[in-house]
Amino acid sequence: MTYKIKPIHNEADYEAALAAVYPLFDNEPEPGTAAGDFLEVMILLIEKYEQEHYPIEAPDPVEAIKFRMEQMGLTAKDLVPAIGRPNRVYEVLNNKRALTLPMIRNLHEMFNIPLSSLVGAAEPKRMQMQ
Repeated sequence: MTYKIKPIHNEADYEAALAAVYPLFDNEPEPGTAAGDFLEVMILLIEKYEQEHYPIEAPDPVEAIKFRMEQMGLTAKDLVPAIGRPNRVYEVLNNKRALTLPMIRNLHEMFNIPLSSLVGAAEPKRMQMQ
């Protein structure tokens, strides 16, 4: 079988590329073979097209923390060593307080939350004075 590699310029090319590589996922070809090289190059082209046309933004830092809590079955109390007193944990989780650099480092080290997820652009919501 011959494998034809071509650039992905539009949605039709993208769909064709997906259709071309899809059958190779069931029986992944060996690297260095014609099929293996085709798959490797096409995956790179597909990823580049997806990054340009379907970008995925980094999650909000608080959402990243909550997601990890859910994954690991953690409670707010479990975050105290990383963030500080319980009231500070709740302030962070409710977007009332921004993460500090030490908090970010601790959350990354203790719970393996990616730094890129913790260094988001989220601003804490200011409490309204009444």
